[in-house]
Amino acid sequence: MTVEEFINHWNDPGDTIEVHTSGSTGTPKVMRVKKSRMRASARATCDFLGLKPGDTALLCMSVDYIAGKMMVVRAIERGMELVTVEPSSHPLAAPFFFDEMGKNVDFATMVPMQVYSSLQVPRERGILSSIRHIIIGGGPLDSALEQELRGFGNAIWHSYGMTETLSHIALRRVSGPDASPWFTPLPGITLSINEDNCLVIDAPHLCSERLVTRDVVEMEPGTQRFKVLGRIDNVINTGGVKVHIEQVEQALAPQMLRPFLITGCPDALFGEIVVMLLQGSEDDLAAARDAVCRCLDKYSRPKQILLLPELPMTPNGKPARSRAAAITRELLSHRD
Repeated sequence: MTVEEFINHWNDPGDTIEVHTSGSTGTPKVMRVKKSRMRASARATCDFLGLKPGDTALLCMSVDYIAGKMMVVRAIERGMELVTVEPSSHPLAAPFFFDEMGKNVDFATMVPMQVYSSLQVPRERGILSSIRHIIIGGGPLDSALEQELRGFGNAIWHSYGMTETLSHIALRRVSGPDASPWFTPLPGITLSINEDNCLVIDAPHLCSERLVTRDVVEMEPGTQRFKVLGRIDNVINTGGVKVHIEQVEQALAPQMLRPFLITGCPDALFGEIVVMLLQGSEDDLAAARDAVCRCLDKYSRPKQILLLPELPMTPNGKPARSRAAAITRELLSHRD
């Protein structure tokens, strides 16, 4: 979908918009959501960040998904000037940034891969540091990336949300002296945890029903602030020990030289085993094994490392967990 096509849908007489989930943890699905709820979400973000009419918003994500759609809605709702560049790993290399106007961007949303790639190019890094507010969404932040962003003077935020909540419902600052590991919910959001320590979201202005997530969280005592520990369906129960996939990936990421994913696979002895999918060749195995031994305890260490030419990812750059598990089962079945 192009931006123009989305705007045409937005301006049609209907009161709903079709959106697609990303498929990061299962089969992608189609939802229809009320435009009024998308407007409410847009206002909450703009109010939280202090965005005002005439500000410049940068769209560098696909409008096929909710993050891109909501950038357009925020610009319309708040009267901001929307600048679009082609979605890519280097959006700040677009010709727009060679223009004088490109030095005055007030707001952008990006995925971690786009931020990481931009940091590798000095000119793009400078542009990144000049954008007044940046929201990073679509997945967890690597600890090394977060540490690098901490010294930036502009306001960089990590978001928590999903298609069902019409983009983010909570933000945490990752740059400057106000950086925090705790997500703070936007106004109108009420949070709790259930018996599985999963986050429960009450947001009647965004969702008609209470949303029980699959995200295992820690709530800060006496507040609504929270940390995400991992997904309950991304827990590998190996020999009676529960291993959170995201925590293993976060521990390994600073030491890994090649792209990788952690997944699980059924096993007759342990129930499940931890498996690493590594994008690389035989030459990369020794370094991967060394990183595993240095960074992980014996329960979390992958019992198998499988080489792939390319990791299974969703169209917006997140790990395709279900596909990764299926690939792993298929490959290991041929080894039996």
